[in-house]
Amino acid sequence: MTAWLLASGIGVLVGAGVWLALRARTFDVVLGLTLLTYGVNLFIFAMGRVVVRAEPVLRPGVAPTLANYTDPLPQALVLTAIVISFAMTAVLLALALKGRFELDDDACDAGVEDPDHDADGEDRGR
Repeated sequence: MTAWLLASGIGVLVGAGVWLALRARTFDVVLGLTLLTYGVNLFIFAMGRVVVRAEPVLRPGVAPTLANYTDPLPQALVLTAIVISFAMTAVLLALALKGRFELDDDACDAGVEDPDHDADGEDRGR
């Protein structure tokens, strides 16, 4: 039951993240990338064997086997990924706000000229 709940949580986060990342508004893209990051972090954490009440640090008197401990590497990777994703989200939000205030539009393709039309909006005949 726990594995099914974990897998469905990862699927919902990744699915919603991809769906939002493909939207045409910058805030939706930032939110989608954040959800996608959460899904990937949860996936990396799940790859380290989800064990309840198991410690990642060796204790004296307990045999150093995987039955008694959990793998600390995925936990360290997820912690690093959280810091990186926080910085990435801050940069993306700064870029989205700058584009919003300079172009007065929230669309991802705002300010991009249509290659089939010139600056006056007339058709080039391609």
